[in-house]
Amino acid sequence: MADTERTTIHIHPLAPAKVAVGATCNGCGVCCVVSPCPLGMVLSGRRSGACAALRWDAALLQYRCGAIVAPRDVLAQALPERLRWLAPVLGPALGPVLRRLGSRWIAAGTGCDSNLEVVLTDVVSTTMPATELLQASPSVVRRPQQQP
Repeated sequence: MADTERTTIHIHPLAPAKVAVGATCNGCGVCCVVSPCPLGMVLSGRRSGACAALRWDAALLQYRCGAIVAPRDVLAQALPERLRWLAPVLGPALGPVLRRLGSRWIAAGTGCDSNLEVVLTDVVSTTMPATELLQASPSVVRRPQQQP
């Protein structure tokens, strides 16, 4: 274990298990919960941690990129509060651009490119209300360290 970095993430308990590298993406959300893609960095305003554009689709029981499935909502969320009134105006023009960029950055249709290994845990939170426990299940992600 000395050659791996461990990170605890909270992911929906009904999310599908992460697939092997190269397999068709199943919407497990692990890669986006650990760190955002370049577009997600812009939309989230952060370089690590869960992407703010990540959306849980309860009907499909999978995570989806909000830049692709809900670009107007993601745009409104990404704008500073004093400029959110612009979202309905900018949405029709920027929605297709966000969809295109989102598809490119998550490599839609090319298969899983995440080498993260997920280890499920049985940790029960004593500080999170029971209703929120159903929405987030802790998992540990192991990331192989880069060779020098």
